[in-house]
Amino acid sequence: MTAPTANRDTKSQTSTSTEPSDKTSVNHVDVLIVGAGISGLGGAYHLQTQCPNKSFAILDSKSEFGGTWRTHTYPGIRSDSDLFTFGYRFKPWTGAPIATAEEILSYLGEMIEENHLDDKINYDHQVESASWSSEAKRWTLSGYHTKTNRRFVYTANFLWMCQGYYRHSQGYTPTWEGMEDFAGQIVHPQTWPDDLDYAGKKVIVIGSGATAATLIPAMAPDCEHVTMLQRSPTFFATGRNANELADMLREIDIDEAWIHEIVRRRVLFDQAAFSKMCVEYPDEVRKELLQGVRDYLGEDYPIETHFNPRYRPWHQRVAFVPDGDLFEGIKSGKASVVTEEIERFTKNGILLKSGETLQADLIVTATGFDLNVLGDISFSIDSEPLEFHETITYRGAMFTGIPNMVWVFGYFRAAWTLRADMLGDFVCRLLKHMDNRGASVVTPTLQDDAQGMNLLPWVDPDNFNPGYLQRGLHLLPQQGDREPWIHGQDYSVEKDAFPAADLDDGNLVYA
Repeated sequence: MTAPTANRDTKSQTSTSTEPSDKTSVNHVDVLIVGAGISGLGGAYHLQTQCPNKSFAILDSKSEFGGTWRTHTYPGIRSDSDLFTFGYRFKPWTGAPIATAEEILSYLGEMIEENHLDDKINYDHQVESASWSSEAKRWTLSGYHTKTNRRFVYTANFLWMCQGYYRHSQGYTPTWEGMEDFAGQIVHPQTWPDDLDYAGKKVIVIGSGATAATLIPAMAPDCEHVTMLQRSPTFFATGRNANELADMLREIDIDEAWIHEIVRRRVLFDQAAFSKMCVEYPDEVRKELLQGVRDYLGEDYPIETHFNPRYRPWHQRVAFVPDGDLFEGIKSGKASVVTEEIERFTKNGILLKSGETLQADLIVTATGFDLNVLGDISFSIDSEPLEFHETITYRGAMFTGIPNMVWVFGYFRAAWTLRADMLGDFVCRLLKHMDNRGASVVTPTLQDDAQGMNLLPWVDPDNFNPGYLQRGLHLLPQQGDREPWIHGQDYSVEKDAFPAADLDDGNLVYA
């Protein structure tokens, strides 16, 4: 399949100016989507099918669609969610459950082509500011074209933020003493050099999350040796990169759309059951997960040292290892695991606090990413800077005091796209409801009974606490202690709650 051609904003002529001028491109749409990743493209599909009378456009700073699947180019890059739930509900997934970035981009490209969305996407558009005017009842977004520096302005009645939740320009790398002394190369997976040659080299991968679990089996065959250096263990789930139910249904020639829906529901049922087990029977789940690793590495391997986390299962994301490829690499001797803290970097590697030195030619810091709030765009409401962390969320999607805006934030323990699809339905229902009321503005507003409620962080750290959230929690909105002011993270609840939400219960104020 040939991917759609990027829209190069043909209305604009090349300019070196970085200031607005009479040549600045100005456009207006009913709905403006920021981000051409899986959320933004899905939002465009829902708008086009459910609100065909609404004009819309998508802005993205990259030169091609795909978001995270364009940003990450490290070896082995793949999904850590199954594609029956990570894929759209409206486009059947026909491949293996865990997919490569190339396969996901092909899937997204097909969706764009099938729905004629290419003309709606404006690539290389870096948004710098977003301002709401109560007088004009619209948003104004301004920025520049990254290839020409030509300025642009978009105005919109409604703003749909789909830019994701982490900073794409750089990943998170802690600072360790002696990093400048290391004679080799230090690389973060998020900014992987295209020409990086690791063949025959000693490699240390710092970290033990899904990225490390993907990188190590992909690099191991070509490296002299690769070491996963972790401060503390991570839970891993093992299994075949196949879905037996899907395969069985294909054997009897069931339509792919039916297969997609049936398997999707089965996967969601199993995921909900697993999450419940993690809370109610964490010790039993721990034993099962560790046994899955032991089945690959054997009884003599120190599983308790390297694969038994201090936290309970699902307190952080459980990384799936398809076909046990990480453990096959360890079993072969091409990869190994060291659980220890770093004392400092040295010229030839890393000195551990135990006194042991790990030799390396290349060090990969698979240490996570930095939280990105609203795309690092400068927001203002009626000329006043927006203090996003002071707002309270309405259903984890809209925010008190911010008119006509939805931010897509997915699930921690389930596929991101589940919530993106759900919010697509919600936005379209809200837009049609506003039209029926003759309203041009909608703003989540606390009613008297909610004024004194307890305010809680965006996510309860005792429930889910990955590093990127702990580092950036102070930047995020708050949630309340009751509906609809909570940031729900349970798909089985929200799939019924969102469609049933009363848009006239007083919590959304129209004008």
